[in-house]
Amino acid sequence: MALLVLAVLAGCAPAPGALAQNGFPSFRNLAKKVVPSVVSIAVTESAAAAAADQGGDGTTDDGQPLPRDGHQKVFGAGSGFIVDPSGIIVTNDHVVDGASKITVSLSDGTQLPARVLGFDQLTDIAVIKVSPQAPLPAVQWGDSRAVEVGDWILVAGNPFGLGSSVTAGIISARGRDIMSGPFDDFLQLDAPINPGNSGGPAFDMTGHVIGVNTAIISPTGGSVGIGFAIPSEIVQNVVEQIEKHGHLDRGWLGVGVADDEEATTDGVRVTTVEPGGPAAHAGIRAGDRILAVNGRRVDTALALIRAVAEIHPNRHAQLTVLRHGSKITAEIVVGLRPVTEAQ
Repeated sequence: MALLVLAVLAGCAPAPGALAQNGFPSFRNLAKKVVPSVVSIAVTESAAAAAADQGGDGTTDDGQPLPRDGHQKVFGAGSGFIVDPSGIIVTNDHVVDGASKITVSLSDGTQLPARVLGFDQLTDIAVIKVSPQAPLPAVQWGDSRAVEVGDWILVAGNPFGLGSSVTAGIISARGRDIMSGPFDDFLQLDAPINPGNSGGPAFDMTGHVIGVNTAIISPTGGSVGIGFAIPSEIVQNVVEQIEKHGHLDRGWLGVGVADDEEATTDGVRVTTVEPGGPAAHAGIRAGDRILAVNGRRVDTALALIRAVAEIHPNRHAQLTVLRHGSKITAEIVVGLRPVTEAQ
């Protein structure tokens, strides 16, 4: 589907062997290396499903009227990349969400039907599978924690459904929270990213994937140099869990929490406790301040949510809690996070 657009829509050196042109690096060798692993994704869904995706306003992502017959089909396009030669492909959940048919186009023009292995709505990641006659060229994961603001990146994908395309730029910022979900921790990129680039990879100069392109901010619907990629450190874990289990289970405390901007005390304030939830069983009370999870300090509500989410449900955890000025340790059996929960 079209790129998720927000607001009004949804130290690296040139790679070895790259040529310098007018003082700038050439990306030709890098592009030749990575493009064969990048795919275009075409999806078909019913007009009724598309209307639901668009909030029922009767238009598609590009503002065109939907067919009135719910049995007719509408089409969308996105991008993805091969992570296993057997045909495992990573893309965005919003690219394939609601699709009744998925067709993957390889860089050599080969088209293959695909099926969804699993998805994670909270990080907007989906894993799909094709069945090729021969092994496919696959990418390798990079370490998004190692890249820094100012580093070069190469973005690949299928902008506006035109087919395979690459753009270059730098990492503009790290740790962006664009209010799309509780696990926002985006890399901000200035490489041109447009509708259709959703699910495509962002590469470092060694050709390793350090992000999955998922959103832009734009007043026009096209790139204005503000794009966002999910860091590979998040995506890789999600993909591995989906490959193994078909879904991703996250830990849950069953509390409401809040940041106190002017608080002089460390930790995260508990505002509510879910009756019968894991925190309630452990004796956590409203007004407590959670300082750490398994010894890992948490200073914001988002940090607490992420720390707990990383713990597998039904496992034990220790919470360091501040109550009436005294520190206590609470033993808790982590629950399974409901899909609709924010904490």
